[in-house]
Amino acid sequence: MRNMSYLFQEAFWSMPLTGMAPTQLYPIQTGDILMNKTQWIKQLQLESHLEGGYFRRTYQSDYTHEGIPYAETPRYLMTSIFYMLTDDSPINYLHVNQADIMHYFHAGSALTYLILHPDGQLERVRLGNNPTAGEQLQLLVKGGCWKTAILETGEFGLISEAVSPGFEYADMALITSPDVQARFPKLWPELQNYIKQ
Repeated sequence: MRNMSYLFQEAFWSMPLTGMAPTQLYPIQTGDILMNKTQWIKQLQLESHLEGGYFRRTYQSDYTHEGIPYAETPRYLMTSIFYMLTDDSPINYLHVNQADIMHYFHAGSALTYLILHPDGQLERVRLGNNPTAGEQLQLLVKGGCWKTAILETGEFGLISEAVSPGFEYADMALITSPDVQARFPKLWPELQNYIKQ
């Protein structure tokens, strides 16, 4: 399997001197068409996540901060993970994080995010690589928002998350069915399938 840098160089040196840009001359998609979910999980050494899907922490800052309003102990300035939903684990169950999280799309099929803001507004966003279809390559979910992600079609969707301040399990919570019915009764029909039982 030739890597992407080789393919890009090959395209560049083979293009005519009248000169279209390499991306125009040689459009090619990345590893999402070359690797299936099992290969990605093995290659990235992903493990099951309690929120659903698979993950692996890839980075944590060398520095910590003690002045985090919601935390009693210091937090890393930032942490990052790979995260994947698959057709056999297609839901990132509805939960809240205290930290801000930036999501970056990598490969596979787009993910649909439902984001429930503190004021009760429900926002729907598609994280994927097709902006002409309304998909975003990046998605910021602010701390204090409830979110769920769903793989609606395809075998997998692979992203990364950067969390700041850094992620700790003490700073997140999964919601329960009684909580949703009590706090967001009008949204129960739309959210009920995305609650971990």
